[in-house]
Amino acid sequence: MEKVTAGVQTSAGATDLRSGPWRDPTLAPEARADALIAAMTLQEKVSQLFGVWVGASDDGAEVAPFQHDMEEAVALDDLLPYGLGQLTRPFGTAPVDPAVGALSLARTQERIAGANRFGIPALAHEECLAGFAAWGATAYPVPLSWGATFHPELVREMAAAIGRDMRSVGVHQGLAPVLDVVRDARWGRVEETIGEDPYLVGTVATAYVRGLESAGIVATLKHFAGYSASRAGRNLAPVGMGARERADIILTPFEMAVRESGVRSVMHAYTDTDGIPSAADGPLLTGLLRDTWGFEGTVVADYFGIAFLKTLHGVAGTFGEAAGAALGAGVDVELPTVSAFGSPLTDAIAEGLVPEALVDRAVRRVLVQKAQLGLLDADWRPVPPVLAGAAAVDGSVGGSVGADSETLRGTVRLDTDENRALARRVAEQAVVLLRNDGTLPLPADADAGAPARIALIGPNADTPTAVLGCYAFPVHVGGQHPETPLGIELPTLYEACAAEFPHSEIVTARGADIDGPDTGGFAEAVELARGADLVILALGDRAGLFGRGTSGEGCDAENLALPGVQQQLLDVLLDAGTPVVVVLLAGRPYALGRAVDEAAAVVQSFFPGEEGTRAIASVLSGRTAPSGRLPVSVPRHPGSQPSTYLAARLGHSSEVSSVDPTPAFGFGHGLTYTAFEWSDLVVECGRASTEGEFTLSCTVRNTGARAGTEVVQVYLHDPVASVVQPVQRLIGYARLDLDPGRAARVRLTVPADLASFTGREGHRIVEPGDLELRLSTSSTDPRLTARVTLTGPVRTVDHTRRLHMGVATEILTDAP
Repeated sequence: MEKVTAGVQTSAGATDLRSGPWRDPTLAPEARADALIAAMTLQEKVSQLFGVWVGASDDGAEVAPFQHDMEEAVALDDLLPYGLGQLTRPFGTAPVDPAVGALSLARTQERIAGANRFGIPALAHEECLAGFAAWGATAYPVPLSWGATFHPELVREMAAAIGRDMRSVGVHQGLAPVLDVVRDARWGRVEETIGEDPYLVGTVATAYVRGLESAGIVATLKHFAGYSASRAGRNLAPVGMGARERADIILTPFEMAVRESGVRSVMHAYTDTDGIPSAADGPLLTGLLRDTWGFEGTVVADYFGIAFLKTLHGVAGTFGEAAGAALGAGVDVELPTVSAFGSPLTDAIAEGLVPEALVDRAVRRVLVQKAQLGLLDADWRPVPPVLAGAAAVDGSVGGSVGADSETLRGTVRLDTDENRALARRVAEQAVVLLRNDGTLPLPADADAGAPARIALIGPNADTPTAVLGCYAFPVHVGGQHPETPLGIELPTLYEACAAEFPHSEIVTARGADIDGPDTGGFAEAVELARGADLVILALGDRAGLFGRGTSGEGCDAENLALPGVQQQLLDVLLDAGTPVVVVLLAGRPYALGRAVDEAAAVVQSFFPGEEGTRAIASVLSGRTAPSGRLPVSVPRHPGSQPSTYLAARLGHSSEVSSVDPTPAFGFGHGLTYTAFEWSDLVVECGRASTEGEFTLSCTVRNTGARAGTEVVQVYLHDPVASVVQPVQRLIGYARLDLDPGRAARVRLTVPADLASFTGREGHRIVEPGDLELRLSTSSTDPRLTARVTLTGPVRTVDHTRRLHMGVATEILTDAP
């Protein structure tokens, strides 16, 4: 490889500058960035504002539609002398051995740094929505399962592990988490969300960010803002919500994460809200995000989102206009590859249509972040930690990577035993038991009455990838490379159940495909069911992209009926007379018809990752106590969408509409294998000013014979407000793990700020009046209700208000 040494002329037409104050790590990142900007040409500054997607297909057919319309025809060699802002998905574009990928990335970084006169490498980003999206990396449960755990600290631990794996191979930024609040479960990307409640989304996402950032990875909040509220649940469809819904539902999780997580990047949404695309929304990306909330990181484009201002939204006539609109609004980096921020931007600046000051503003943010990551340091080297012991590094610019790829192949593991154990814990705590007539748990021991014969039926009964969401590598990329092994072990539900129930004969049949119309397999399924003691029926989704699945990006649903003929299969098996345990491996909730009332049990799992089937099997046997709670409501009827529990009175069942949106299982619902008694509610302070707080406490006791987890959920009901409010909304929660007979005293401190909402004038206010604090096991099952009162004047609050209630838990020592 050619080396560039100090003092030579580069093809950028300027003297090589390998030293300067920007190289001094003792200076503040801002000072280093300012010094560097002063020495840069316009082209060098602009080159820091886009990424390049090396290895992506020209037509975009594999992953990203529209790619062939957006990519500027510029050779990488022509770009590098000016520098490069980002490298897009060096591990997530095609299957590559992790060690070989790390070596390739290091050599590419050496090439980038060696080609530009400042020696600046690129920032490498990857997807990490359900684990590092790389071949051979651990596939964790999808975000909807994170929400089902109601356990932010566990999610933080998972994210830290993901971040460490990414950082070890030279990646700097992760494009996660998704903070979109589910508004219509027909939307294909529901699996990527954390749930339908903004407080749950905010707390879990904030924990994920903290974990990722703790490993040195730049986390990216997405999609800012409103993507999930698209009309009819269609991907990229327009959003028509009002200002209050946007402020109180959509923006709340982002606000929490910006304030509390240390996040360093935000990605704009594809959609427009009331005619304003997010990529060109200055009041959102600059006015709210930066000026009000104080965000100081980078705003990156969702893939091709800047070009979409011209091609899809029609608010720009040229790519140059699109670039100016995005820069002016506050977008700093174009991803995944150069288009609008290439020659269209520089031409627009030359013509006086876009001020160069906008480029300076954006590049300063980019360079500050590169300084924080150590990419401007004089001793920066391209060798990632996993290669540190194997690569020879010489003293030239960036350090020459001399390791041999074949020697390194197979030496790096991104799916360790520790990772798998953590993935198992998340999956286990995310399994939600929706219904149980006493059939579960199933004895696994023959002496305890294990079923002699189990019929395991359904399209997800023996499918390895049934546990994966659309951003897991084997689905997201691996599906386009069928000749390549999966890269990780994916035990099927059949294999997991065979291991969990060794004394039971397990017979299996597919019965039907996920979304096909063929009912030819019904007869075999019914025959197996009638000859068995129990049926485990594995239904759900096939994750995919842009129509290749029943769940995933671009895989929206017309209604929430089970795909294909799965409901018919369920019905004929219920008619067969053998008890049926329904197990769902899905990316969204579905209406389950007769199973809601007739199935022996219903177990819901949202794409639980590579350890998911083992987690499910352990819940079926009772080896693991079910502790998951629904992060989204399960509908009773497939056509009642859009519907969430966060509805006003007229959004619930009423005499003025023939459509009943009442769910079969509400948000927060989840059964256990034990019983809990709630008692002794004491309201210590039930009257407070609009700037004060309430205090209350209760006792929760495990009255059953098994250890179990109760999730205390606190909902606020405001019966009279100056603007229409949801009937109730979650303001806090606490997980309690209790042994049989044990009790906990839970003390809650609820600040008046949690009763705030966006008032008629567009400001967030706390109003005086009567409230109810409902201590509940779910949105449909309140156990104790505290009636409290706010007094004093209407109070205006802002982004500095308190966001959380205080929770103190004391395990009581009295005997049962």
